This record gives sequence, structure tokens and C-alpha cells, in this order.
Amino acid sequence: MEAMKAKDKVRLMALRNVKKCFIEAKTAPGAGDELSDETALKIMAKLVKQGRDTAALYKEQGREDLAGEELAQVEAIETYLPKALSDEELISELKVIIAELGATNAKEMGKVMGVASKRLAGRAEGKAISAKVRELLS
Repeated sequence: MEAMKAKDKVRLMALRNVKKCFIEAKTAPGAGDELSDETALKIMAKLVKQGRDTAALYKEQGREDLAGEELAQVEAIETYLPKALSDEELISELKVIIAELGATNAKEMGKVMGVASKRLAGRAEGKAISAKVRELLS
């Protein structure tokens, strides 16, 4: 409502897109018409990632105007996501997970990634998690 009253078109478009994705997830077969907070965070994180990828494509094609719009929408969505972890925080979280699982080498990366991806969902990107886990286990 605030975005509508303020006539903030970018924020309004971003929020409408999030709402559409939430409705689709709630009405999907087997969803049970409920949307957990975890699922909502995953959806918003996915939209942020898609927005960044789309903006990169627009930049490659020389469409700075469209890239700017896409990144503005990403910023609007990010205000509703938990604060992203810094590198130091990510490493300390991953060290705790590795210690809990008793992982000692790169062969056990799959176990660590499974737990880390669930625990750090919405606070760190999968690529960053994977790179740090590989670094810590080697």
C-alpha cells in the first residue's frame, strides 16, 4: 500500500512479482494452501538471483536502461530479506556445520552442502557457500 500511495513504480512492480510467486507457490499441487517463512525466503532469494542474472544479460546486450530497472527491483526485494552474511560470518557458520558433521575432506562436501544450504538459505548464495566449503575442506 505504501508503494502505491508513494507512486513508487519500481517497488510496486517488485512487490507484485513477489506476490504472484507466493500465490503460485501456495496454489501448486501438494502445497496445502500454506506458505512457510522458509519457503517465502527461498522464493524471494530466487527472484533476487534471477533479477541479477537478467540485469547481467541486459548489460551484455548494451541495455543499461533495462539493467537499471531490474537492479532497482532487486534492491526493493532485498529490503525484505535477512541481512546477507559477511565472508567472516559465513566461514564461522560453515566451520560450526563442518564440526557438527565431522567432515574432514572434500569427499564429504555433499553432506556439508546439504545442511549448509538449508541452514543458510536466504542469507548466503549457493555459489558462495560452495566456494567456502571447498576452501575449508581442502
